[in-house]
Amino acid sequence: MWVNGFQINGGSKQQEEGEEEETPEPLRNFTLKQLRHFDGKIDEKSEEPRPVYLSLGGTVFDVSKGRDFYGPGGPYESFAGRECGAALAKMSFEESLLDDMTACECLGVGEKRELENWLEKFEHYRCYPIIGRVVPDSKLPCQDRIITAEELAKFDGKLEGVPDGEFEGYATHPIYVAAFDKDASRALALMSFDPKDVENTYIGDLEEKQVKVLMDWVKTFEEKKGYPVVGKLDKKI
Repeated sequence: MWVNGFQINGGSKQQEEGEEEETPEPLRNFTLKQLRHFDGKIDEKSEEPRPVYLSLGGTVFDVSKGRDFYGPGGPYESFAGRECGAALAKMSFEESLLDDMTACECLGVGEKRELENWLEKFEHYRCYPIIGRVVPDSKLPCQDRIITAEELAKFDGKLEGVPDGEFEGYATHPIYVAAFDKDASRALALMSFDPKDVENTYIGDLEEKQVKVLMDWVKTFEEKKGYPVVGKLDKKI
């Protein structure tokens, strides 16, 4: 969580608010499924238009300022919420080129130069903010792998910069959901931050209503947020 304190500099309140709005958001990782949400269409719940994001060779840009081009009804609307690096490099609208991360690695010399031109245009001429990177499904950890409590504790999002090894290409260090190094199931079911609930991983005594709350959390993580499953917690002592 990032908390911006008040800065007293003799400027007006309006100026300070403007400065806060210009503060960039921390970079985040996207799966292709999560990216699809940001297509610029009207959100059913808020009844407001969603942001328009697109990815060029894995780099995710917020192109909401170019909604007339990339949003619904625009000439490039098919690229909204998609990885479209190969498509733009080839100047093609073929569906088969969208969300194909490997296609960017197989571009010809001229096509690679064209993709670099698009990246430069987006970042330096259109000044579309870079908000993260797409992590292809092939780079995600196996869903069936067993994660120990010690391993889980490493994925708290506190490490700065891009992690090495298996997380090469990520925008930032991945965060695995847990209450510190424990299973968060009980704390989420009880909607509690009490240390005794955070430390206690037993859920056999939950009431029916609490079990429903826990299942709602699972549904939110998997369906609404599209968070990928990256393993199973080893509960052996």
